[in-house]
Amino acid sequence: MNPTATNSAAIAGAITETDIAHYLANNPGFFERHAELLASVQLTSPHGQRAVSLQERQMEMLRERIKGLEMKIVEMIRHGQENVAIADRLHRWTRAILLTTNPGDLPQVMTDELKRRFLIPQAAIRLWGADEAFSLRPFARPVSDDLKSFAGSLTLPYCGVNAGFEAAGWLDDPPTVMSLAMLPLRHGAAEGPGGVFGLLVLGSPDPTRYAAEMGTEFLMRIAEVASAALVRLLPQA
Repeated sequence: MNPTATNSAAIAGAITETDIAHYLANNPGFFERHAELLASVQLTSPHGQRAVSLQERQMEMLRERIKGLEMKIVEMIRHGQENVAIADRLHRWTRAILLTTNPGDLPQVMTDELKRRFLIPQAAIRLWGADEAFSLRPFARPVSDDLKSFAGSLTLPYCGVNAGFEAAGWLDDPPTVMSLAMLPLRHGAAEGPGGVFGLLVLGSPDPTRYAAEMGTEFLMRIAEVASAALVRLLPQA
């Protein structure tokens, strides 16, 4: 047996693909010293069975990577445009609230503007403990203790299917409401049942419009602005 062939086979068996990859990564001058390999190495194209050179395969990989980056950029631009549009709607909604001089009109202005600006099919507000001067207004109609307790237990807006909630009955057409968002209204930063004085309800016939897994940060901003404005309808000390 040829000792040289035996040693070569032993060495080849000890070297792994990982070893080769590490060597090439740490020795970039290898292909400069053996430039002919770049032209002679043939790979299979991912777009067919034809053979391509190493350089062409690298170019295809770069094109795919660039295409992926371009798609991410387009997605980022789209999300940015959507966020700008939402911010503009929120600005216009807040402006309408600030321009409302009669406090008793605030709940109606809020819900009308929410429906108009954000294409929300149905919306309603109820307050408990409103000043006696507003006792005949729809938003001051009585609610159950269970509903008050439920609203007080919400640390975040509720989003999900309409499971026959009492608050769904406040909307214009309750039977058509398939999903709900319920936003507790609080005194400033107060937490717990004692800090909640009302509930803003948004309803949709689309069962996926308000889903349990959706983000609630935007709804929390709506609730904060609404709470700050509607606290004027409570008895003033």
